[in-house]
Amino acid sequence: MPDYELLELLLFRAIPRQDMKPLARRLIEHFGDFNAVVSAPPARLRDVDGVGDAVVTELKIVEAAAHRLARSRVLQRQVVSSWEALLDYCQTAMAHRDTEQFRVLFLDRKNVLIADEPQARGTVDHVPVYPREVVKRALELNASALILVHNHPSGDPTPSDADVQMTEQIRIAAEALGITLHDHLVIGRSRELSFRAEGLL
Repeated sequence: MPDYELLELLLFRAIPRQDMKPLARRLIEHFGDFNAVVSAPPARLRDVDGVGDAVVTELKIVEAAAHRLARSRVLQRQVVSSWEALLDYCQTAMAHRDTEQFRVLFLDRKNVLIADEPQARGTVDHVPVYPREVVKRALELNASALILVHNHPSGDPTPSDADVQMTEQIRIAAEALGITLHDHLVIGRSRELSFRAEGLL
């Protein structure tokens, strides 16, 4: 089913008994695809002619449901055996954000995901991260390993020099306390980059 048709069905629930094709097409044209529409901040959604509170509410309910479903596929499960589900979750949660967000996935000694916590939010191209705080939280949770995740709103997951330096600082701080840094994932709009796969970790 094309994006605009799926969006049209969704919008009809918010504004019944009206033709939703024009609004669905305007939203797709404005944001690019269904995922970007659902993930858009309410203020940006309201910039589109015809979008009111009912439409915003309906879209945010769908977004919350998608996040919860993706999260349920990875939480309390061994990350290594559900890597694709983890990548799907990270894409769902972060790929269409307008600003950078840095999250840490905390794992136990069996590599089961015990917590996923946003550590910091930033601007369109920078997010402040403090290695000491990351490691301190890992100790509080009794985590044995970490996976770092952050997004690039530009859509390009290529890591910056600052990303590489920050990752190395966290790796050193974690290893000093017996905590393993498994990977650092950078989430773009349509793909992700793994530091480990790229030989950066």
